[in-house]
Amino acid sequence: MEKRSGLLLPPPPVQSLSRMISQVFILSSKGDHLIYKDFRGEAGSDVVSIFYEKVTALTGDQPPVVMSHKDLHFVHVRQGGLYWVATTTADSSPFTIIEFLNSLSVCLSVCLSVCLCVCVSLCVLRLTALVKDYCGCLSEKSVQMNFALIYELLDEVVDYGYIQTMSSDVLKNFIQTEAVSSRPFSLFDLSNVGLFGAETQQSKVAPSSAATRPIQSSREQGGKSEIFVDVIERMTVVIGSNGVLMKADVEGEIRVKCYMPSCSEMRIGLNEEFSIGKSQLRGYGAAVRVDECSFHQAVRLDEFDSHRILRLCPSQGEQTVMQYQLSDDLPSAPPFRLFPTVERDSGGRLLMYLKLRCDLPPKSAAINVCATIPVPKGSVSLSQELSSPDQSAELKLQSRAVDWQIPRFPGGTQLSALFKLEVPGLSSASMLEVGPVALSFELPKLTVTGLQIRFLRLSPVQPGPSQRWVRYVTHSDSYTIRI
Repeated sequence: MEKRSGLLLPPPPVQSLSRMISQVFILSSKGDHLIYKDFRGEAGSDVVSIFYEKVTALTGDQPPVVMSHKDLHFVHVRQGGLYWVATTTADSSPFTIIEFLNSLSVCLSVCLSVCLCVCVSLCVLRLTALVKDYCGCLSEKSVQMNFALIYELLDEVVDYGYIQTMSSDVLKNFIQTEAVSSRPFSLFDLSNVGLFGAETQQSKVAPSSAATRPIQSSREQGGKSEIFVDVIERMTVVIGSNGVLMKADVEGEIRVKCYMPSCSEMRIGLNEEFSIGKSQLRGYGAAVRVDECSFHQAVRLDEFDSHRILRLCPSQGEQTVMQYQLSDDLPSAPPFRLFPTVERDSGGRLLMYLKLRCDLPPKSAAINVCATIPVPKGSVSLSQELSSPDQSAELKLQSRAVDWQIPRFPGGTQLSALFKLEVPGLSSASMLEVGPVALSFELPKLTVTGLQIRFLRLSPVQPGPSQRWVRYVTHSDSYTIRI
């Protein structure tokens, strides 16, 4: 990866140390054994149970990446609702193992103060990315359906604990087992968000499973020659009780997934007005600015400064070609505003009247909107009045919150809900337990920063029919509105 405007990037992978991976195993969220491979015979199979007991006994939402038991270290990542785990002894490094386990997901931003294990962790990340390329997606079902393929991948990738290669292009010449496709649930399910093509293909829509098929399908199963470019942004917003925007961060990335049998070069054109940092505005249109930006090491930037063009030779599978960040300076208003009223009625019930306004453009819409409202302890029942029949709400007694679900929320509209809660012994102090409201949502065909793909060109021109698809989506699971 390269550095642009102050963004710190992970160090290059460390070469193998004296001893590497002892075992690799994949567990479901319930602890079911899906995959188990012992490379060195240094520990018994009971380490699987030991790991699961350790990880489930931890408090907090995010367990540590590295855990120890006697002389054995567990290095793991969580992807697709599964635990991807590698074990190693005391003289290996956690960074390389995490990349190995996660190369099935392409981003690592893990800081470990222990130097003792730093090579093994990067390998964990690489393994997840590799399985995703070959199986098409990461889920318990896809792992179960493709266990033979995953064992074959492990045999080719690791020899007696030493990593041989993690390149999809190299491995495709040796892997003989065909992948069995399964369609998993995804936050970015294309059937919900929709795809629209770059340049002249905007009227076409790709099937929902198009970007989650195995890379082998385009080679041996008569699949189409296609390339997918996703511009994905994640918002983190905090709005004060007075309606003032207190925090607004956007993290974005451009992902490429290639099903082309051969492609010497791809050129991706970004907005001509795209600027990094507080630099001078470019072009004649509205500025598209980010604070920091970094690129995959394979991206050539000789045309970036002058024409905002990224050049690369994509390999089959998925890669993140660019990452960027914008802090506290949104180019437009936040997509949602909340107007709450909380009071106690004459019967002692807690009344919450919420008006939620969507400030997106009228032709846009948010989907899968969920507002979670914490309520006082002891709440026993909920009655509701919602402004439209497609909305729903439920009192979650275990999490002590009301979930208000809105499947589709058009821009420029306002929805309301009246919640009546039975709370025995309701007092002024317990009413202070209401809030803050946490929103999660998706904004299809929209980027908050305004980043757009101007064009997507392949050279040489591909023989036969080929498709190029571009998708924009903004999502958030950290949009907080204080009451």
